[in-house]
Amino acid sequence: MPDTSGTTETPYADGKILKHAANGVGVITFNNPGKRNAMSLEMWEGFGEALAALRDDDTVRVVILRGAGGKAFVSGADISQFEKTRHNAAASEEYAKRSAAQRALFADYPKPTIACIEGFCLGGGMQVAMLADIRIAAHGSQFGIPAARLGIAYGYDGLKHLVSLVGPSWARLLMYTGMRIDSAEALRIGLVERVVPEGELWDETMTIAQTISENAPLAIKAAKITIAQVLKDESQRDMEAINAVGRACMDSADFREGRQAFMEKRRPKFQGH
Repeated sequence: MPDTSGTTETPYADGKILKHAANGVGVITFNNPGKRNAMSLEMWEGFGEALAALRDDDTVRVVILRGAGGKAFVSGADISQFEKTRHNAAASEEYAKRSAAQRALFADYPKPTIACIEGFCLGGGMQVAMLADIRIAAHGSQFGIPAARLGIAYGYDGLKHLVSLVGPSWARLLMYTGMRIDSAEALRIGLVERVVPEGELWDETMTIAQTISENAPLAIKAAKITIAQVLKDESQRDMEAINAVGRACMDSADFREGRQAFMEKRRPKFQGH
């Protein structure tokens, strides 16, 4: 797991969410290992605060999400809160509203995001992981959405992302049964992009993150915006947003730097403008 020595970790939600940043890479840690990093409302709100802080930090080019303790990424929602917060439709609607802002912030996040998954990734944890741009998992990880075993409707946004990753048939199998699948199955059906041994997970994730952080931020932003628009129905696509970020790339100092570095056979140093 990461060595965060030399960097200051900022706590949110009474320390159950941790944030640090170094060398262009921001890291958010779900830090509730006693409950396998189950997400409480307070953790959702702390997650949003950490995301906003890293979004507004111009030194951060990419954000990694991880779970503390080695047993779970996020094992789901904190069900011990449900008797107070989600005991019926009205209460559940209020609960959803309180976490909706954080989910929306992450869904439209302007910087690349990577979910670094070790152990259980269940329910609400799957929702977080599916909202990330890239998912890297350790051997031994387990994935599932046990909503049918709890009597919960999973919600449109979560299922939209599940269907876009694994297709409708696998989405049905996972949702109807509440079954868990291992990392090999998750890789095979497209739920995760790469699976590595536990001891190599952090180094592999950091290698990808550092590669992203050294590339041109505007070009990555263009890819992120364009892919998001591709996934929308044609009638809802914002083609002007795609064209605008394309123009920004072609007029950028980074594009000139990329050309010069290529001609001079050196590594480019991108500034993000």
